Amino acid sequence: MMTNAINVAVIGYGYWGPNLARNFHQLPEARLALVADLDAARLAEVARLYPTTTVTTDYRQALARPEIVAVAVATPVRTHFAIAQEALLAGKHVLVEKPLALTAAEAEALIALAEQQQRTLMVGHTFEYNPAVWKIKELIAAGEIGQVYYAYANRVNLGRVQWDINALWNIAPHDVSILLYLLEAMPLEVSARGAVYLSQGVEDVVFLTLTFPGNVLAHVQASWLDPSKVRRLTIVGSEKMIVYDDVDNEAKVKIYDKGVYRKGNAAYGEFQFRVHSGDIHIPRIDMTEPLRNECAHFIECVRTGQRPRTDGACGLRVVRVLEAAQRSLERGGASVQV
Repeated sequence: MMTNAINVAVIGYGYWGPNLARNFHQLPEARLALVADLDAARLAEVARLYPTTTVTTDYRQALARPEIVAVAVATPVRTHFAIAQEALLAGKHVLVEKPLALTAAEAEALIALAEQQQRTLMVGHTFEYNPAVWKIKELIAAGEIGQVYYAYANRVNLGRVQWDINALWNIAPHDVSILLYLLEAMPLEVSARGAVYLSQGVEDVVFLTLTFPGNVLAHVQASWLDPSKVRRLTIVGSEKMIVYDDVDNEAKVKIYDKGVYRKGNAAYGEFQFRVHSGDIHIPRIDMTEPLRNECAHFIECVRTGQRPRTDGACGLRVVRVLEAAQRSLERGGASVQV
């Protein structure tokens, strides 16, 4: 740890908090100063793993200590806005887990407050710090796959069932953020259908369709009620196709030299289509833990004042898509403009 390391507090030590705490503890530029959680057993684990870290059931202790300059919020989504708002008002730099808030109005309020307080506001869209996703972005930007036609993502698993937030808000933010990052555009409209099987009023499975400019179509399937763990994104281009499988440790990104080409007499409209199928290329990617990249970037932004890659505006864009999708869910799948 550096002598001038940034003191960080992690608020929430449930599902994701332990990963944040581990990374901030390991970063030489940071010091894990405090962890707050309501569960005494979780705090006992923190005390065992990090003996020099303060543990408390009152997160406001982190806000009251002037030497703690940054906080990471990993509490239930319904509390993100209130805690982030308090932290910014206390003069802290804030990293909020996805999604930033439950409404665009709340996200906008946090952005305005961060600017007013001259503090960093960053959102934990972890996949935007994933070297495999960076590689896909590079390939698309270089025209490697030609024109992007459509994309579809499957993010399903059996477990981590939520009672207070549906699969749209809990799981889909990952793929929405990836799509916005890769396509560099907001969808024009979205539609979503879902179904409730376990907890009343909470959709366990959601099928989300997004229409982007240029007739680019994207689809996201999100569910915690599925027999297999799947984390896969397929992008179909005019010349090549990409499959990103986050579960595959050996070949996370595969480039398929496949496509369909039109030939024939344009004057008479007599076209035929030729299918091309070539090699499969697996690019070499130097993988580093995305969350470590994210936490290091947050500390760097706190130290230098630079704008985060996933700043409040980035978080707002994802919330706007989710908010429109939620309206579509409530309207039985009707298209909703974003």
